[in-house]
Amino acid sequence: MPKKQNVTNRQFQQFLIYVGCSFKRSKGDHFVYARSDLIRPIIVPKDNPLPQFIIRNNLKLLGMSWEEFFNIIDRI
Repeated sequence: MPKKQNVTNRQFQQFLIYVGCSFKRSKGDHFVYARSDLIRPIIVPKDNPLPQFIIRNNLKLLGMSWEEFFNIIDRI
């Protein structure tokens, strides 16, 4: 398993766009993303770096592992 590094808000938003999510709105201190096959939207706080539990919960919603996530982050 790769070492879990700090991920910035901007990196995570680029990752979401890369996996097919689209930006819906910004409300308060959160960004909202959606994808047609997801049952609920992905909420991303404006914190930097993002807490790992936020990333983990959103990866579960997307059905992705940490390895897949970091492979994509390294590519973009």
